[in-house]
Amino acid sequence: MDTILTGEVIAEVQPSTLKVVSSQAINTIGKISGHYPLLKRISSPSDVKKLKKSQLKSLSKELRDYLTQTVSISGGHFSAGLGTVELTVALHYVFNTPEDQLVWDVGHQAYPHKILTGRKERMTTIRTQGGVCAFPNRFESEYDAFGVGHSSTSISAALGMAIASQLKGEHKHMVAIIGDGSITGGMAFEAMNHAGAIDANLLVILNDNDMSISPNVGAMNNYLTKILSSKLYSSVREESKKVLSKMPSVWELARRTEEHMKGMIVPGTLFEELGFNYIGPIDGHDVDMLVETLESLKHIQGPRFLHIVTKKGKGYAPAEKDPLAYHGVPAFDPSQDRLPKGKPSLHPTYTEVFGDWLCDMAKQDERLLGITPAMREGSGLVKFSEQYPKRYFDVAIAEQHAVTLAAGQACQGAKPVVAIYSTFLQRGYDQLIHDVAIQNLDVLFALDRAGLVGPDGPTHAGSFDHSYLGCIPNMLIMAPADEDECRKMLTTGFNHPGPAAVRYPRGKGPGKAVQKDLTALPIGKGEIRRQGERIAILAWGSMVAPAEQAGQELNATVANMRFVKPLDEELILQLAKDHDTLITIEENAVQGGAGSAVNTLLHKHKILKHTLNLGLPDQFVEQGTREELLT
Repeated sequence: MDTILTGEVIAEVQPSTLKVVSSQAINTIGKISGHYPLLKRISSPSDVKKLKKSQLKSLSKELRDYLTQTVSISGGHFSAGLGTVELTVALHYVFNTPEDQLVWDVGHQAYPHKILTGRKERMTTIRTQGGVCAFPNRFESEYDAFGVGHSSTSISAALGMAIASQLKGEHKHMVAIIGDGSITGGMAFEAMNHAGAIDANLLVILNDNDMSISPNVGAMNNYLTKILSSKLYSSVREESKKVLSKMPSVWELARRTEEHMKGMIVPGTLFEELGFNYIGPIDGHDVDMLVETLESLKHIQGPRFLHIVTKKGKGYAPAEKDPLAYHGVPAFDPSQDRLPKGKPSLHPTYTEVFGDWLCDMAKQDERLLGITPAMREGSGLVKFSEQYPKRYFDVAIAEQHAVTLAAGQACQGAKPVVAIYSTFLQRGYDQLIHDVAIQNLDVLFALDRAGLVGPDGPTHAGSFDHSYLGCIPNMLIMAPADEDECRKMLTTGFNHPGPAAVRYPRGKGPGKAVQKDLTALPIGKGEIRRQGERIAILAWGSMVAPAEQAGQELNATVANMRFVKPLDEELILQLAKDHDTLITIEENAVQGGAGSAVNTLLHKHKILKHTLNLGLPDQFVEQGTREELLT
């Protein structure tokens, strides 16, 4: 394994070769795949095209079952992929991938796509170090047209691809597949607004899995779709426009009549107004209907919008019943109707520490408001949302809005707490600077998943918040060494009159008991955890515990620095005076991190010392367990 050792945490160098990590699992899947007569013939989408249309239902059934069997071995994203099986089959049957290009939004739903595009035998390695990536990845497959992981990007990316392709005189089809959650992101509407204005040759497919269609309504919508997507309808519609446009009063009446009729029978008026030819909604589990509709849409130019309705978790009863629980799963027994219970723990996760603190502080201070961009469960806000529903705000997948919403609330004397993953706050960076920090507003950011997150890979790792927050004036930035310190830092940030951030890692800490009082820490003050000689280790957050272990072996002084900004300058200067060598260690990129701030301080005071900055390397660290990536 190639590694980097130059003053950085060891991490595998990325993605030129992706190796298989479990031959036993591969052999298991090889045996499983023998039970699928159609699927075992599929090595690429060209094999899908060789099937008869009448065989696609059977292929979809096999694909769904194979997905269940493989994810039950590996764990991973599950219910979203179950809902897109027929759509995936239809897309690869109709379009000439990879020349025609599919862009999956976020990518949770792309496991069936991976299976049909040459990664079938390796699916049990998904999300493991060196295995199949958790999300579509351009380094992994030519069929992954665009790397994803964050939501609402697919339409922008596919539009850009369509524009560049058309400028080269190519006639490729660009397809963006976006879910009803991702389309709530403002970026999706920005892209649609642009696409409609320039008449780009783009197909957007909305995978709507938050509603159901009864058989009668579904049949009617399928019938209407056949009409609306047909060549005859499109031809008549366009020719009528040419004729009627010469008679303004008649044309205006016809236009309004068409909009009124379509508004009554299909929910597509908004997308039509944005310049799209709207088709749907149709049953996203009717593979024959999907193929017929996509074939028709291939022959329509300009921006098109196909609205399909699916059921998340389709075909696996427990996932249909509780798609949220089965969104991301550990290994499980598919013959059981429940997921395995995790081992009971005496210690809470950092997310649970935050959730408990939020409710306790809300009870004490009625000004507290809780905000999340569609991450209620992941960020630990379930209990708060139930206890304080009027003070809880889920803004959907809209990180920019979440930050400025908090700024507006703070302007009126509220004390908003934005619960957000470190990697997702990057999406609201301008708002953080412009709307919160410049105005020095009283907003607390609870940054979950700081540092490496493991199986989800670089798109979800919180590798940069020390760097991107540390350069912003007025920011207070803290990194807890343990669970109790996390609670104290949250209280500190909440009481601080200005913007503050507490960044904590995924999962559990070292297991320190959490005191129930709401005690704040003195701002900008670290602490000595161990007194040693010659070497001083300055550690932040999750790296304090391993620093203490290293300190024992080296007889080194160990400081829990606590604050990324402001630094405890007095402590650092004293450590520099008393020791020959300073080592900084943090679970953040070395460049621009807390260690860099220490270097700047030493340079400012013209102190020459042997220093070593340890942290994440200057590369995007790939997937694996946190333990694998940090060793």
